[in-house]
Amino acid sequence: MNALDLAHLRKDYLHARLDVDDVDRDPVAQFGRWMKEALDAALPEPTAMTLATVDASGQPSARIVLLKQFDARGFAFFTNYSSRKGRDLAANPRAALLFHWTELERQVRIEGRVEMLPDAESDAYYAVRPFGSRIGAWASPQSEVLPDRALLELRLSEAQRTLGDDPPRPPFWGGYRLSAHGFEFWQGRSSRLHDRVRYRRADHDTADAGANWTIDRLAP
Repeated sequence: MNALDLAHLRKDYLHARLDVDDVDRDPVAQFGRWMKEALDAALPEPTAMTLATVDASGQPSARIVLLKQFDARGFAFFTNYSSRKGRDLAANPRAALLFHWTELERQVRIEGRVEMLPDAESDAYYAVRPFGSRIGAWASPQSEVLPDRALLELRLSEAQRTLGDDPPRPPFWGGYRLSAHGFEFWQGRSSRLHDRVRYRRADHDTADAGANWTIDRLAP
């Protein structure tokens, strides 16, 4: 296979600008503003985010998950507790999120501590999922080795047979919430001189949603 020439790929960013004076003093409100603009622009998968975790040995890993809730308390997503990300978070309850809205030439980085959601909140979200997603959560031993797809389909059939049309939430599946201590809003600009606005709190372990934030411009 011939080597692909990637070094000469170029795109200049001209969509918008961002300055410290432009942003909301509350980073969650600023995130909500940008999320609404992503939704209004009908972007594909605007709630898709990279979730980066670190295991007990210090090995990082990242994958795309979907944001399902956000408010002053944090940013929520759902998964199998026994998955690789679930095991990582049990060992090291700190993580980072990254949203990349290509068409708007924007990124948002969020860092913080992660906790499991209360059972009632996980139950409430599970109840509104489509049936296929609910039964699929029972069928998939997420992140475990499968010999073939036939076994997964067999597990799905068995789950449907035994659990019926209204399966309860699996005890090994539910939500997590990342409580942020740092945000960065990135707006692409011409000649790679991008706008970067950072929010940070001095106490990374505080869960006080009303805490004051220091806002800075970062060099690109």
